[in-house]
Amino acid sequence: MPVKWGIISTADINRKVIPGAHASPKVELVAVASREQARAEEYARTWEIERAHGSYDALLADPEIEAVYISLPNTMHCEWSVKALEAGKHVLCEKPMSRHADEVAAAFDVAERTGLHLSEAFMYRHNPQTARAKELVEQGAIGELRLVRSAFGYSLYDHDNIRLRTDVEGGALMDVGCYNVSGSRLFGGEPVKAFGEAWFGPSGTDWVFAGTLRFPGDVLATFDCGTAMVERDELEAIGSEGSLFLDDPWHCTNPVIEVRRDGKVERIELEREDSYRLELENVSDAIRGEGELLLGREDAIGQARALEALHEATAGGAPVAL
Repeated sequence: MPVKWGIISTADINRKVIPGAHASPKVELVAVASREQARAEEYARTWEIERAHGSYDALLADPEIEAVYISLPNTMHCEWSVKALEAGKHVLCEKPMSRHADEVAAAFDVAERTGLHLSEAFMYRHNPQTARAKELVEQGAIGELRLVRSAFGYSLYDHDNIRLRTDVEGGALMDVGCYNVSGSRLFGGEPVKAFGEAWFGPSGTDWVFAGTLRFPGDVLATFDCGTAMVERDELEAIGSEGSLFLDDPWHCTNPVIEVRRDGKVERIELEREDSYRLELENVSDAIRGEGELLLGREDAIGQARALEALHEATAGGAPVAL
């Protein structure tokens, strides 16, 4: 039996999530909520969703809904995750949950108390390309891991866009750099030191951010991200004997892994999969007792701690130990 889902907000990211929800036999998308009834009804018609609620609270009061996907602004993620959990709903919260580790920990405390599932929506982590890349590094395909470098940037100059607003903790690091941090942690583990430098644009948010993370075992990670640069997205794990390169690490639209070693390049091509469908199915399987959450408490708190340290290091102009 599919899990009945509702969506809290009509954010732009929903357009990437809804097709996977409609396509999955494990997911039944039954409702959407907006702050205005008319907006919710129009959105429901457009996306072929059965019910429309004119407030977020109304959706949480809908007894048929078992789980919610939260795509609200960054500063509302933990607040509404907690409200949803208290209302008896499982939660898939859009990334980043928060850059405040204590808020994330508190949300997971509620999940544990209520016996419900809470997961942070880093969709790329559910893609087979990501799993295979991680497996190759762990199997020694590049020798001993030394460095992870990554990039994620694009152009956005609308100061009123939510991604560039300081009041909701927008900016390059929170919008796209959180992927760099997550990808670095995927291979390196949990960082022990963080440092960052940023250029703050006219909106007051970081328009370009460059960060460094140090992991146990003398593994380093460097990354850059931005909302005011040419579009770039890549990741390379570099080892003592070779490197593993992903040209499309986050969207996984063209899943290809290049293993570069001994002057040769091995291309590993994988079948294309909808990462958004896979993350919804992972949570649905966990709800039905047919699988384990891929991303739970430990990963979400580790992610928030790293983001928190990078912000602190940037503000203070000195590395921060975790």
